[in-house]
Amino acid sequence: MSHDEALTLWDRAVKSLAAARVSLAVDPNSAASRAYYAAFQAVSAHFVLADRSFTSHKALRSAVHHDLVRAGAWSEEMGLKFNRLAERRHIGDYGSFTSIEPEEARAAIDSAHDILRSVCDMNSKIFFLD
Repeated sequence: MSHDEALTLWDRAVKSLAAARVSLAVDPNSAASRAYYAAFQAVSAHFVLADRSFTSHKALRSAVHHDLVRAGAWSEEMGLKFNRLAERRHIGDYGSFTSIEPEEARAAIDSAHDILRSVCDMNSKIFFLD
């Protein structure tokens, strides 16, 4: 894993968050999904800097709770935000009979922004967020 890979993931995270904001008015399901991927990519970038990568969403989610929440780098609330993002993404991407409401998508975007801000603050010499 490399510094360049982390920067690529961070760039994708920032762009995914922007895409979530743009799609909110048109498709809340897509907005919630993009918000999750913004957080997923940001957290992945953080772990890449520690030479760690994950092959599944479940493995990354476990690392969030073990290595960030339990270790004290994140609050339990931040861990719950990551969980809710994953749940909303699943509904947004695969929910046959349910959909994400605009308020839920807006909350997902806010949670993703909070996660990106936290990752940025933990890696302030490498990542930047406007």
